Amino acid sequence: MIRPLAHILAHIFVPALVARWAYKRRFWQAWVSMVATMLVDLDHLLADPIFDPNRCSIGYHPLHSYLAIGLYCLALALPRVRLVALGLVIHMALDALDCWMMH
Repeated sequence: MIRPLAHILAHIFVPALVARWAYKRRFWQAWVSMVATMLVDLDHLLADPIFDPNRCSIGYHPLHSYLAIGLYCLALALPRVRLVALGLVIHMALDALDCWMMH
C-alpha cells in the first residue's frame, strides 16, 4: 500500500520541485500545468480492472504507449506546449519508475 501512495504523492511533489527549480517566477502556473497532466491517467478507464496496483501502465494504456511517450518528448521542443509536455514526460518517468519498483 505504501508504493501506490508514494507514487501518487510523487506525481504532485516532483512537478513542484521542477517548477520551483526551473520556473521560479511562474511557479504556480508551471506546477498546475504539470500536475494537470495527471489527466492522462483517464486512459486507465479503458482497462479492466480500472486500477491494478501490480500492472505497469507503460506500454499498456494508450496514452502511456511508447509512441505517445515519443510524442511527449518531441513536444518539449515546442514552447507553447512545453510545460504540458514536461509534465507528461515527468509523469511517464514516474510511471516507469513505479514499473521498475514492481519488479
